[in-house]
Amino acid sequence: MKFCRFGPRGAEKPGLIDSEGRVRDLSGVIADVTPAAIAGLWLDPASLPLAEDDQRFGVPVAGIGKIVAIGLNYVDHAIESNLPIPTEPVMFMKALSSLTGPNDEVMLPQDATHGDWEVELGVVIGKTARYVSEENALAHVAGYCVANDVSERFNQKSRGTQWSKGKGHDTFCPVGPWLVTPDEVADCQDLDMFLDLNGERMQTGNTRTMIFPVAALIAYVSRFVTLYPGDLMITGTPPGVGEGKKPDAIYLKAGDTMRLGIAGLGEQEQQVVAWRDLGDTVLA
Repeated sequence: MKFCRFGPRGAEKPGLIDSEGRVRDLSGVIADVTPAAIAGLWLDPASLPLAEDDQRFGVPVAGIGKIVAIGLNYVDHAIESNLPIPTEPVMFMKALSSLTGPNDEVMLPQDATHGDWEVELGVVIGKTARYVSEENALAHVAGYCVANDVSERFNQKSRGTQWSKGKGHDTFCPVGPWLVTPDEVADCQDLDMFLDLNGERMQTGNTRTMIFPVAALIAYVSRFVTLYPGDLMITGTPPGVGEGKKPDAIYLKAGDTMRLGIAGLGEQEQQVVAWRDLGDTVLA
């Protein structure tokens, strides 16, 4: 099934996507989209009321506890980044405050010079994973989604060794539009993915070319960090990021439009805007 959360920021309702791509209101059945609420849930989408058209999509799962990110998980991306091909998964954390809806604005941080994009397969954990085996790892997945691991490369790479400095800015983790349950994903290691900038194709890839597949990543990460239901893992990006463009790198600027998607998991579109003071606004 394809679950979503729709409506104004901070007041999202749980939803279900029917066979015609329409949003059905699930709020009469569950309070919100969480791994516990959707576990074993099955119902006829036609039995649910239709949501109004042109709804905003929020982050498709509520209560994400942490975001574990994997870097350099595609050989060609490691090469274009001028970094060694990893012999073990590269792990870092993205701040929860970077979460935002799939079509919300992406806001560059103050004095940004090296904003970049990364289409990635997101994996939402459904069961506690602690020292799980690779063979059993996928049984711990609640669903899959699209994520954009937006980055500020200067902050990531030129301010010490902590990648999180360039990965955790507000709006730097658009997620959604849907959380797609594993039964609808024939093979998470055979999903086409793309990203366009201003209508021009930048990234084309497939999850089959991951260095470390999803099952291996869950097993590996669970040796160091316990993964709880609702946690989000993003699994690396294929080649084509702005930093790697030849002869000259391309970086995000206010007014740009990113469109990205993964087969069967939906698409996102974000307008890039300049920094502004958001006050006490909570984005996710």
